[in-house]
Amino acid sequence: MKVVLPGGTGQVGAILDRALTAAGHEVTVLTRRPTRAHHIAWDGATLGPWAEAVDGCDVVVNLAGRSVSCRYTDENLRAMMDSRVDSARVVGEAIAAATRPPRVWLQMSTATVYAHSFDAAHDEATGVIGGSEPGVPDYWAYSVEIARNWERAQAEAPTPATRKVALRSAMVMSPDRGGVFDVLSWLARLGLGGPVAGGTQYVSWIHDEDFVRAVEFLIARDDLEGPVNLAAPGPLPQRAFMRALRGAWGVPVGLPATRMMAELGAFALRSDTELLLKSRRVVPGRLDAAGFVFAHPEWEGAAASLVRRIREIRRKSPGPTNRTVVGMEG
Repeated sequence: MKVVLPGGTGQVGAILDRALTAAGHEVTVLTRRPTRAHHIAWDGATLGPWAEAVDGCDVVVNLAGRSVSCRYTDENLRAMMDSRVDSARVVGEAIAAATRPPRVWLQMSTATVYAHSFDAAHDEATGVIGGSEPGVPDYWAYSVEIARNWERAQAEAPTPATRKVALRSAMVMSPDRGGVFDVLSWLARLGLGGPVAGGTQYVSWIHDEDFVRAVEFLIARDDLEGPVNLAAPGPLPQRAFMRALRGAWGVPVGLPATRMMAELGAFALRSDTELLLKSRRVVPGRLDAAGFVFAHPEWEGAAASLVRRIREIRRKSPGPTNRTVVGMEG
């Protein structure tokens, strides 16, 4: 199978690149900064020679977009919007122009599209799209608008021969240095992994192995198209999420943090508190209905699995840790 990964050098792209290559597939990565033999240069906004890789491939998984691990300034929010919408639009143009278009186009999206919610869980059929919740920062609505425009760019692309799926992904947890699990683990091991602002906000997540398996499942299932939630069936409050993570690392105590402390910490990490404070209670309705079985459905076992892998990796190749969260790539 020939797979093209636009924006495939970020954390999620690296996970898919490794797994699909190991499974024997031919993977091509489109990136602004090619560094390997299977990388091809593109700018994420205009057609170019890179489109030849799309013509004749079997699958496109578009992961391109400016990382969300940044301060949510007006400039950065615009860059998030433009990089996502432009890349989805131009991938659609390349598919539409292809003599032999791919049979499926998986487009990265985000569970952030759903409303800040503490009660009912959001699936694809009954979930409430966010943007109008009372009592939350105004810019949270812009994050939802980014997600909606991102999905719209794919949905409106004139690609009748290509099935389209929007991956509404929760946070992908992997042992990679600089990934979200690495950063949260670092905080937990420092004794800072307690509840944030009360810790009642829900955390949705997916183990990297299940993320890859879900992508492979969606490639194979010709009857599935449109939005699909990629999230484990066990979202849980942040307080319980961090307690289980501390347990996996053998850390008994985690200091709590107020909202103000979270603001200061996010500023120091050049990130934003939406990633910590928005309650994302997302469940995999369509995957469950289609018969997908999660290998890591509950967080306690998933966290223990990831910690074991990190320890094994670091035993084999110890080295410095980069604490900047790696997101998607444009």
